[in-house]
Amino acid sequence: MMNVREALSVSRTLGFLGPGPVDDHLDHAAGFRAAMLRASERLGSIPRRCVDLGTGGGVPGLPLMLDFPETSWVFLDSSEKRMVVVQELLGELGLESRCTIRTGRAEELSRDKALRGWADVVVARGFAGPAVTAECAAPLLSVGGIFISSDPPVETDRWSAEGLAEVGLQELLRLRDPFRFFVAVQTQLCADRYPRRVGIPAKRPLF
Repeated sequence: MMNVREALSVSRTLGFLGPGPVDDHLDHAAGFRAAMLRASERLGSIPRRCVDLGTGGGVPGLPLMLDFPETSWVFLDSSEKRMVVVQELLGELGLESRCTIRTGRAEELSRDKALRGWADVVVARGFAGPAVTAECAAPLLSVGGIFISSDPPVETDRWSAEGLAEVGLQELLRLRDPFRFFVAVQTQLCADRYPRRVGIPAKRPLF
């Protein structure tokens, strides 16, 4: 059976993980872990049902599954080729029973009745710009659920309180050491009109 470093090395070799050594990606995933713990402490609840929005090569989803053995996951990605590999890696890590793979556009998957309002946590690493990520993530979250997105190293004010409120999100906290993360809480279920049709969130972003 593989360990997570070996699994991500496979993904890296296939070009699914992005630039940089595997250890750098694991360090970044550890930042997501810290954000989940901080947010859970703040809200007083432990996440059980989690979504990795834009799974790519398996980060941060695969490391987080190992960090939180009590969680169940859904991995979402538009690339069937990547998800076939991630499915194989889940098997190699002995995690396949705790994860469902869904392939397709997030705008469509976020409207699936089985997924809408299901998640305690949605994590997003390099999925899209802030407005698109929020619009696709919010419909997946239950009330009180946690949205965690990685931010660029250079600090910019990318998140609009008004735009987030449109999909039921409210900023909870920001982490800046050593990586930057934006964390919000779903204060009410996302309105049925979101997400909009495929491509529209990017063409006409909420903020």
